[in-house]
Amino acid sequence: MVIGAGQAGASLVAKLRSEGFDGRITLIGAEAYPPYQRPPLSKAYLLGEMTRERLFLRPEVYYKDHAIDLRLNTRVSALDPTKRVVVLGNERMEYDMLALTTGSVPVALPDAVVAGRSGMHIIRGLDDIDGVKPEFIQGRRVLIIGGGYVGLEAAAVAAKKGLDVTLIHRSERILGRISAAETSDYFRELHRTYGVDIREGVTLAALSGEGHIRTARLSDASVLEVDFIIAGIGVTPATQLAKAAGLSIDNGIKVDALGRTSDAHIWAAGDCTSFPYKGGRIRLESVPNAIDQAECVAKNMLGAGQKYIAKPWFWSDQYNVKLQIAGLNTGYDNIVRRVGDKAGAVSFWYYQGDRLLAVDAMNDARAYMVGKRLIEAAKSPEKALVQNPETDLKVLLR
Repeated sequence: MVIGAGQAGASLVAKLRSEGFDGRITLIGAEAYPPYQRPPLSKAYLLGEMTRERLFLRPEVYYKDHAIDLRLNTRVSALDPTKRVVVLGNERMEYDMLALTTGSVPVALPDAVVAGRSGMHIIRGLDDIDGVKPEFIQGRRVLIIGGGYVGLEAAAVAAKKGLDVTLIHRSERILGRISAAETSDYFRELHRTYGVDIREGVTLAALSGEGHIRTARLSDASVLEVDFIIAGIGVTPATQLAKAAGLSIDNGIKVDALGRTSDAHIWAAGDCTSFPYKGGRIRLESVPNAIDQAECVAKNMLGAGQKYIAKPWFWSDQYNVKLQIAGLNTGYDNIVRRVGDKAGAVSFWYYQGDRLLAVDAMNDARAYMVGKRLIEAAKSPEKALVQNPETDLKVLLR
């Protein structure tokens, strides 16, 4: 049985079948739709460039054809590891092995701030996007709270559709938690060229309006007239079910290198988990991690005994810029800037001393691919070679 019908859950059940498991599989999802891609929601789907059906990872008939009992619009109310039982309302289902792929949930503004007014939106699931889509009308005023990837991607869509966009971010710079100042500067300037008003070090102080949000007062005492607000202030791992069942929690559902939780019959994969990584523990919020970890867990549920070795990489699309990130920059102390071969292409290489940690590549797929391969091979090219635009990046791989 698998609880959570997102990218990780869909990947896990598909891998079980492709590895030859012929027993009963049940995939339980809280949403009314079969497993779908989330990254296009705040980009192509919100822009109207992708249909709902194209979001689905597989057609619904796939699950029937592969004898996977797909239960949609179903919420698990409790989990009893002692009896190996999952409670679905009035129904109780027994399991031999269970996988939790519950993902993450968005952080919402306090109810006291919203105070029952309409016009507040989050961007996480398909229903969220369908709810905010009608708001995207040229000339309307939107306030976006949060300067991470979700907020910036929403700002890009709104600007492209001709809305009046203001984005506020509580920290000193956008992307400050996940990127160097150089990457923050790049995207700040990009958004401003499209007319987005970015205000950093600013928070929401209060909202006003009868029944619907009309104005927003900010911490710098400025007041904005707004038609609607999008909050993209982060996510937290969905651990409520696991915690209530007594499983170990450590910045997510704590799993070992195989993906097993503190209960021998329960496994977990994807955004909801924290797992061993280079002597510590990390939790990754990314599609590649959800797929790779879920497939590894599926094999281990069948007895493979294969340790999961994460290869972190991420991406974001904003306007005509594709950001690709390889590695994790934690602990970096210097940055090398490299200008790419194509117009507008640039990459930032993160080093700790002489060791390469990560690469942020904007419209430079070659820098990203070479950087990814170097990081995975634990190779660190000389900084001067990386910085020199005359250096053929392929030489760095030798």
